[in-house]
Amino acid sequence: MNRTYNYDKFKEWLQLKKYSPATIKSIVARVDYFNHWAQRENISEPEEARYQDAVLFIAWCSKHGASQKTIANYLTHIRKFYQFLISEGTIKENPVAHIKVQGIKRKVLHDILTQEELQTLCNQYPTTIEYEAGKIIPPQEKNILSRKRNKAILSLLIYQGLRVEEVAALNIQDLQLREGKITIHSQRRTAARTMKLESHQVYELMDYIHGTRKSFLQAHGTTDKLFLQWRRSGNFHSITQMLLVHLRKINHRIKNIDQIRASVITAWLKQYDLRKVQYLAGHKYVSSTEDYKVNVIDELQDDVTKYHPL
Repeated sequence: MNRTYNYDKFKEWLQLKKYSPATIKSIVARVDYFNHWAQRENISEPEEARYQDAVLFIAWCSKHGASQKTIANYLTHIRKFYQFLISEGTIKENPVAHIKVQGIKRKVLHDILTQEELQTLCNQYPTTIEYEAGKIIPPQEKNILSRKRNKAILSLLIYQGLRVEEVAALNIQDLQLREGKITIHSQRRTAARTMKLESHQVYELMDYIHGTRKSFLQAHGTTDKLFLQWRRSGNFHSITQMLLVHLRKINHRIKNIDQIRASVITAWLKQYDLRKVQYLAGHKYVSSTEDYKVNVIDELQDDVTKYHPL
């Protein structure tokens, strides 16, 4: 195999899968590492590698000090490369498709919020202003409108479990309020999907569109974006930061937006099968959904400790 294997088509394929430039660089580097090893093992072309070769590669990595987590990372990216070769018609089977490195401890997402706690966040999110002595209050009308917008955003985080980038990408056309549905665009880390809106969300979003959003439009002019800011150049991050400030006043356990999403997905896993939760969460791989199962087990263990102490 030529040591300067041409990865241009592979990079294009990764770009179509919406991986970032930094991630693509990392993936190609891991694949190149494997292909250089294969060359030393007299495997002239990557298409010739078999399951047994992948097992030998794992043993070689382990012998040279690579951790189980590092090896698993190599396999994840090598698996993508062979998926690409399959899509090109170069090979028919992925030699690393069914290899799973054992002994890796999954990341546990601690401090999951209950459905009651999530509901409380929505119910108690403030859309009015309480004046505090000594504080400079921004223009009251803009502040109240911002809070109403934030409450509409919060409902999508809690009932649909959206990521922040998914909320930021929403357009007015993505809402089908008559049908009670919302379309979520594909992002770098999540897949496109259509989700059901709760009945109260339909009325809340309707009020936002016909009231609050029209006030924001005076500062923006014509735009299809669903959620707007007073400054056109404003970063969506500033919205979520203010949202978190208000949420922490309701529940001091709130850490970040990811915690809310993890709590929503954990609740879904108690209600639906794995594939449905994968769709609702927008996970491109079912393994991503499986990672959240540990939260369900963790909660069950907490219940056992709480109600049935030894």
